[in-house]
Amino acid sequence: MRVLWVCNIMLPVIARALQRECSNKEGWLAGLMDTLLAESPQVELGVAFPIGPGEELLKGETEGVHYYGFRENTGKPEVYDPALERDMQEILQDFKPQLLHCFGTEYPHTLAAVRSYGRPDSTVIGIQGLCAVYADAYMANTPREIWHTITFRDWLKRDNLLRQQEKFRSRGKWEQEAVRLTGHVAGRTDWDRHWTAAWNPAARYHLLQETLRPCFYRGEWRYENCRIHSIFMSQGDYPIKGLHYMLDAMPAIVEQYPDAHLYVAGNCLLRKGPTAWLRISAYGRYLERQIKEHGLTEHVTFLGSQTGEQMKEQYLRCNAYVCVSSIENSPNSLGEAMLLGVPVVAGVVGGIDSMIAPDEGWLFPGYSGEDSGQRERISGALSQNVLEVFGLRERVLQRTQKAMAHARQTHDGSTNLSQLLELYRELAAEDGQ
Repeated sequence: MRVLWVCNIMLPVIARALQRECSNKEGWLAGLMDTLLAESPQVELGVAFPIGPGEELLKGETEGVHYYGFRENTGKPEVYDPALERDMQEILQDFKPQLLHCFGTEYPHTLAAVRSYGRPDSTVIGIQGLCAVYADAYMANTPREIWHTITFRDWLKRDNLLRQQEKFRSRGKWEQEAVRLTGHVAGRTDWDRHWTAAWNPAARYHLLQETLRPCFYRGEWRYENCRIHSIFMSQGDYPIKGLHYMLDAMPAIVEQYPDAHLYVAGNCLLRKGPTAWLRISAYGRYLERQIKEHGLTEHVTFLGSQTGEQMKEQYLRCNAYVCVSSIENSPNSLGEAMLLGVPVVAGVVGGIDSMIAPDEGWLFPGYSGEDSGQRERISGALSQNVLEVFGLRERVLQRTQKAMAHARQTHDGSTNLSQLLELYRELAAEDGQ
């Protein structure tokens, strides 16, 4: 069975073969590929991924994987380049897949692949986020004044907050068309089932959970080993991730626990170095202002990009993991925290309630629109729940143990691989392969 994956990134095994750097994002895909190759010899796997627009089309084989690099400007995912279809056609003609599996809809290459393949009954699109829906929650109760602010970086990139939101809307158009052209959708939450059914009622929906990176299946959070009164967020580099809510919540937490500290992974938006003012965005500058006004300079640390093992260490060392995004489908960071038994504080939005039950974490209603007073409500609920976690100390295990057991079912590698193979066999049978 020849299956072509279309991915958003170059996977590590391919990057090593090409002696290139690879992204830490979507690390779960690498684990899925390793498991698939090790346990499913009946699957011959091809993997296509974006490279720079000026490069030559890549083609090769390493460790049992056929790989192809197609030319795409991922820095402008709101632009659909018809030339993508030519690259996709060349890849399809060379590999001759029986099935096409696209991971995510966030980039136009998914639409190009689906169009070029032209076989909806043998095509499945795996849902990650949904740009068309994310666009409506992009501003996440930030002040309107910063929507229009333009820093030097924003001017140079033509990329202030309003423009960023508009880019999400543009990406959403390509996304919706791709979903309308597929015969099968693989998702993980009631939320993604709802939206994809609205766009393409004829597409068959398949529940297909993700297997996370191997390191998160080993180890377990213990109160006695954590940094007492510390909070961990996995990202905070654009408004959807809700870092501004967390910064609003910090003064009430610090008032009760003066040693409270927030650690934030991912891209750091704040100014560091003599030329940093050239690179800061309007949102980054707003976060700086929040930190200063709330007196949080000594209470916030930006960690930068983290490997899987580094992320695991941060989960195990924190007193509480916080997810306060204005919209999410099924964030892998939440699954990782649950697998490790970390106390979870989360705003319920999107597909969050398909991942974690009320008695497995500290949950509260999240973003529901640009309503008056909503930001204060969210930040207040956030501080209240974090304070409750801190106060419970080791008694949080009553909930975290339930969350861990739930996550080990959701992210069970053997079960998820069986579901994936069953889906592939079903699609191949329908196509008469």
